[in-house]
Amino acid sequence: MKLPDLILLSTRTFTARPMRTFLTILGVSVGIGTVLFLVSLGYVLQNMVLNKITTADALLSIDIGAGDSGSSPLDKSVLKIISEIEGVAETSPLISLTAQMSLGDLTGDALVNAVNPSFFRLGGISPAYGKLLDDSGNYGAVLSAAGIKLFNLSPEEAIGKEITLNLFIPGGEDGAEEIKTVKRNDKYIIRGIVADENSSYIYIPANSLADLNIINYSQIKLKVSRDEYLMPVRNKMIASGFLVSSLSDTIDQAKNIFRVIQIILALFGLVALAVSAIGMFNTMTVALLERISEIGILRSIGASANDIRLLFLVESVLMGFLGGLGGIIIGYAGGEIANFGLNVLAKTMGGQPLDLFYRPLWFIGFIIIFSTIIGLLTGIYPSHRASKLNPLEALRYK
Repeated sequence: MKLPDLILLSTRTFTARPMRTFLTILGVSVGIGTVLFLVSLGYVLQNMVLNKITTADALLSIDIGAGDSGSSPLDKSVLKIISEIEGVAETSPLISLTAQMSLGDLTGDALVNAVNPSFFRLGGISPAYGKLLDDSGNYGAVLSAAGIKLFNLSPEEAIGKEITLNLFIPGGEDGAEEIKTVKRNDKYIIRGIVADENSSYIYIPANSLADLNIINYSQIKLKVSRDEYLMPVRNKMIASGFLVSSLSDTIDQAKNIFRVIQIILALFGLVALAVSAIGMFNTMTVALLERISEIGILRSIGASANDIRLLFLVESVLMGFLGGLGGIIIGYAGGEIANFGLNVLAKTMGGQPLDLFYRPLWFIGFIIIFSTIIGLLTGIYPSHRASKLNPLEALRYK
């Protein structure tokens, strides 16, 4: 029996028992749609969190810190060597000093980070209020939210205020024998606030400290040109005795956590899918009992046992495939309805609209294949029983 004939005979059942077939396919669709709905929710939660803590540049960045006493200090010569390593596309040094900030009559202790504007991009740092430092040459400053609280100001009130610094600089040949205080006459205008409520610090332009002739950096942040250079450069820095860390480590840990969350969400959906698969199996078994006489007729006019087996398998595969298509429609529609409702609620509460469901194309393809396989598996036993029926007994069956 040819495949078109098998498909034609299989679809006859759909028209002979349309309501039963529809409910069976709908059950599979609901199970598949539930899986799609929950897993796509897990994907968007992952993307929302990762987009909050990182950028594309930050994923390719590595932080280099001074190692133990036997390693080289982070100075201009080391910066030059790092810049010339194969795969390193960009570097941005950091000088950190303790300081006392003054704004009006109030003072507070903070960590001063002297950086170039590129440091923010490589570190994935974005402002919660205002803007970051730029190359304009103005002596701007970016404070943490904790630093602003020292002056009893809200972030909105702090933008545009002038702040002065007293720097505490390590002195002596080894950089730790004595501390000297340097009062800066420069006034830094607060340009932006970063959302850190835990630590008090301030970013200022690195060129504003050029006259102090500080020779060692506290940290060097580098960016590799492509992802494949990340581990080789990282390993080379570790072998040189430097302390190395990267945001990609945190991202990998976060992705592992979200994989577990997605699996848990998928398991809830699979419960509904298992129930619908049992329903499909029951439908195929009932169809077998109702079509025993038909099987006897087919066998008597020349259909082989293998043809009968394939007839039932094709029928169950078609049900699974159609259930997968229906599940995608249900899952997509459910996500869009939930999106609409939640965005309406967010707008009424003054929040920002969000897209709460993300469906990768590969996962859509996987859903179709998976539902088709479910249909195939549920049809194996009924098709096997049908192929083993004795033609004469089948013809006498009523």
